[in-house]
Formats: sequence, structure tokens, C-alpha cells
Amino acid sequence: MSPLASRLLLLLCLALPLYGVEKVKNRGYRKEPDVDKCTGNDAEKPNCTRQSSDKGRSPFLNCMYGSCMQGPAGTPGRDGNPGANGIPGTPGIPGRDGLKGEKGECVSEIFEEPWRPNYKQCAWNALNYGIDLGKVADCTFTKLRSDSALRVLFSGSLRLKCKNACCQRWYFTFNGAECTGPLPVESIIYLDQGSPELNSTINIHRTSSVEGLCEGIKAGLVDVAVWVGTCADYPRGDASTGWNSVSRIIIEELPK
Repeated sequence: MSPLASRLLLLLCLALPLYGVEKVKNRGYRKEPDVDKCTGNDAEKPNCTRQSSDKGRSPFLNCMYGSCMQGPAGTPGRDGNPGANGIPGTPGIPGRDGLKGEKGECVSEIFEEPWRPNYKQCAWNALNYGIDLGKVADCTFTKLRSDSALRVLFSGSLRLKCKNACCQRWYFTFNGAECTGPLPVESIIYLDQGSPELNSTINIHRTSSVEGLCEGIKAGLVDVAVWVGTCADYPRGDASTGWNSVSRIIIEELPK
């Protein structure tokens, strides 16, 4: 082979790889949008931009139109400030009527006057009443309220005498009837026959009392009386009431 042919073959071997590299490089570039090559008189056109070389491109354009690795994600930002309150909404639709309630009780309020004392006393000097059966004394009282109670007291000399065993009973009545609220107001004296030599001479007069409360009596005039009578299942004796001393009945109205 001649020397000239050898030199041409050497240059061809050196230039062919360089041509392939330049071709691959040109394929790696993308065509920029809205950019056309300008030649000759086209430079005056509005949309005509001259093609610049790779050396004049910014790094941003090189990353945008070339191959560029994505960087790591940034740190999340802070929460924003709370927003202002919104405009109040319109009122809602009124609800349905509720169920009808149960019928209530009618309570009438009673205004009562303050309680004031109400009492009375009837007294006798030396009654000397020697009956064994019947009314001893009475006293009329005005009761102001029906829901109150009456406190009654008889104080006086009482005596019972008999040769054999005997029993006498002193008790109160209200308008002619004994108390039933709750029970009668009474006192008794019982005397045994004693010894034969003394039983005919025993004659003791002693101041005693008959006292109690009675409920259930209506308001108005009340005839309060003290009576003497016999005890159940016992014979009566010789009774005496109010001998040689003062006897009295005291009546007082009390609130419940």
C-alpha cells in the first residue's frame, strides 16, 4: 500500500469516532419551544430567535431541556395562622311543639293569722258538793279553730268514804260527751275496806287534779263540765268535791 493511502485510512479511523460522538451529543438536546433557526433575512421576523450555543445556556435551562437529577424534598413549612371567624349562619327552623304535660294540682295558699293565746278559768270557793253521781261544775269556752286541741284542768278537794271496798271517778265532758280524741280525761279514787276498827272512820279530803288534752272539737262555744260517777265493776262510795277550799277549771286552746 502506498504512503498516501495509509495516511487517508488513518485520518478516516480518527474522524469517524468523533463524528459519532458529536451526533449522539446533538440528539441529547431538545428543541427549545417557540425557537426557530434564523437564516438570511429571517432575522427581522418577530418569532425568530437565533440558536445559541450550549455554552451560553443557564443551569436552569440546561436542567430543563437536558437530563437533570431531582433533589431531596424540602422541610415542611409551619402551620399558618388561624383564620378569622366566619359570618354567623342563619337561624334554624323552629322545632316541633313538645308533648302536653300532666295536669298539675291546684294548691290554695292559706294565710293564717299568728297564733294568739286563748284560755279561760272558772273558780269556786268552797263548793262542798257532796253528790256521788252527776255534774259537779261547768265552764263555757269559745274555741277559735277546729284544728286545735283543748287542754283542761280541774283542781280541788276530793274525798271518798265507804265501809267496804268502793271506787269513784271524776271526769270531763265536752258539750255533754266524754272526749274521744283520743281518750277520756279522768281520775279515780279507790278505797279498800281496810281494818275493821278503822274502816268506818276514814274521811280524808285531799286536793287533787283531773287534767288532759282533747282533740277533734269543732270551733265555737264548748260547754266544759266536771262530773262524778262510779268505776266499772266496783260499788260506789260516799264522794265529796270541793270541801272547804277553792276549786277551779282551766281551759286553754293549743295549736297542733
